[in-house]
Amino acid sequence: MSTLLALASGPEGRHALRRLLDTVLDALHAGERARGGPLPAGGPEAVAARVRDAVGDVLPDEGDPEALRVLVQAVAEGAADPAHPLCAAHLHCPPLAVATAADLAVSALNPSMDSWDQAPAASELEELVTRALANEVYAGVPRGEAESGGAIGPHRPAANTAQNHPDALVTTGGTESNQLALLLARETHGPSVRLVVGANAHHTLPRAAWLLGLPDPVVVPAPAGTLDPATLDQALTALPGPILVAATAGTTDAGLIDPLPDIAALCRTHGARLHIDAAYGGPLLFSHRHRAKLTGLAAADTVTLDLHKLGWQPVPAGLLAVKDARDLTALHHHADYLNAADDIEAGLPDLLGRSLRTTRRPDALKIAVTLKTLGRTGLGTLIDHICDRAREFAALVQEHPGYELYDTPTISTVLFRPTAATDDAVAAVRRRLLTDGRAVLGRARLDGRLWLKATLLNPATRPSDLAGLLKLVEGTTPR
Repeated sequence: MSTLLALASGPEGRHALRRLLDTVLDALHAGERARGGPLPAGGPEAVAARVRDAVGDVLPDEGDPEALRVLVQAVAEGAADPAHPLCAAHLHCPPLAVATAADLAVSALNPSMDSWDQAPAASELEELVTRALANEVYAGVPRGEAESGGAIGPHRPAANTAQNHPDALVTTGGTESNQLALLLARETHGPSVRLVVGANAHHTLPRAAWLLGLPDPVVVPAPAGTLDPATLDQALTALPGPILVAATAGTTDAGLIDPLPDIAALCRTHGARLHIDAAYGGPLLFSHRHRAKLTGLAAADTVTLDLHKLGWQPVPAGLLAVKDARDLTALHHHADYLNAADDIEAGLPDLLGRSLRTTRRPDALKIAVTLKTLGRTGLGTLIDHICDRAREFAALVQEHPGYELYDTPTISTVLFRPTAATDDAVAAVRRRLLTDGRAVLGRARLDGRLWLKATLLNPATRPSDLAGLLKLVEGTTPR
């Protein structure tokens, strides 16, 4: 059988994939050399033209055996490469090779996590991973009742349905996790539950409230970039229940962490439910040096966590952790061909209530491989290294007379701007660097001014790279 017609996991899959992987790896390398930097030069029109030239006819009458090489090279040449040290705009990490290799296995085996008979081993692995990460988030939280006889979750029959333990769902990322958190709050407290968020909260939270038909959210000011407890207290005092407060551990703009212990105390006082969006900052849990920044996280009823940010996983690798697994019963759904009652009674796990999606990849495999390969020490070392680099970059900015630093970084985001530059000039500098393909920086508006944003997630970034980035910005700033 032709390599191009071989199945990825069939008898010829191993040989076919090995040959095709050589093609892919060579094409990736060729694309990287042609790009020559963190971003393709020329801007959107030039990139689009190169892609159109490479693709030609998307659906020709006769197939092209060179399509894999040509298209992979075209996408690589036109990629924003998160592994380049000057690609530092977004929470867009370079994935670990070991996690990417695990993702290849998932693509080859192609399990689907909507029923046990499509993913027997993957379903068990997902339960082990989600339970371990939920216990990490809620370490030290007393259980409602002691568990008995192994792992029991909403997708496994339990003799005692009153048991209370943490659990987690695998999601596509913060958007889905935040949406699920609001859905669980609605199903637990009714459709009148009111979302209260800081002005610094991620846009997906009010959007989820709109999508779920909840009342308009109450937005609490965040004058210092974090949710203000005194103002939150006033808002909670004035509002009738039920209330869901959403705090943030790692804001998108500046990587700031809300005062979680104070917010948790206010939620207890006012009887409000608490969700913490820790999509960015959650992996600080793996660092002995930095996990104290997340004190108060375990008070949340639900927690969003993304490992395709500060966890070096290929997208997607999101989770929603819940303090009480009983909340997840709201997601239970019946489809006879996937989770028939007699199958469940016979011991087949029910996976359908583990997501709002039906067909979904076993993303837990790459996460499990990473956790097992690196361990807490390895992950903590990477996180510590990234946070150190951010502080080093902030120090370079602060010592340079031509730049202004917003603040010392809390995690790995550094905001800076050329001294005395207008907002229009700051925006123009960023766009020029993008168009030239020389550096990828983000932007954030705080304190009424526009800042350049460097989000450091690449463990291979060196101090010399950071110094070079400042020189690039300096050379592009209008005088």
